[in-house]
Amino acid sequence: MNDSTTHDGAGRTVEVHPLEPFLPAGARLLMLGSFPPPRRRWSMEFFYPNLQNDMWRIAGLLAAGDKHHFLNPEGRFDRDRIEDFCRERGIALYDTSVEVIRLRENASDDFLQVVRPVDLAALLERLPACRTIVATGGKAAETLAGLLGVGQPAVGEAVACDFAGRRLRFWRMPSSSRAYPRAVEWKAEFYRKVFAACGIIG
Repeated sequence: MNDSTTHDGAGRTVEVHPLEPFLPAGARLLMLGSFPPPRRRWSMEFFYPNLQNDMWRIAGLLAAGDKHHFLNPEGRFDRDRIEDFCRERGIALYDTSVEVIRLRENASDDFLQVVRPVDLAALLERLPACRTIVATGGKAAETLAGLLGVGQPAVGEAVACDFAGRRLRFWRMPSSSRAYPRAVEWKAEFYRKVFAACGIIG
């Protein structure tokens, strides 16, 4: 874990990504968000840690038919169960930005300024079986499209592209944040499409 910060030429605080990429052996799908929320909003030391983010409720619906599947009895996310699920199903996790400036002190992607995007080629080099990348929200899709040199697909759709010596499918999913005001069940149907296409669910 790395909670370091630096400053840019204007004296603004630049946050460095606090988590290492989660890259299980044999992963076929790479899910990329924008950047973690401020630490005070975390309920675990892992990706999508904010209890107000529905990513693991979406995964619970798809994996077990229960949006509470990845919550522990205290109502917090169960990191061990989430990690086991991602390892078993071949899901890698990281974010599209390694360094950002928060233009406001909140978790909104609307106020994130990307200082340094992820080195996508280096990330994929560690994921030889991966041919599918998912952007889990609008800011992630915008950054990822720039890295791949393609236009953004519509929400729930994919575009094919060549990058770093392999053919990829780049999917754009609806944001799992509560700031995107749709029901968990509605969002899950979009994720079902890409999970099924990758053989993660039947």
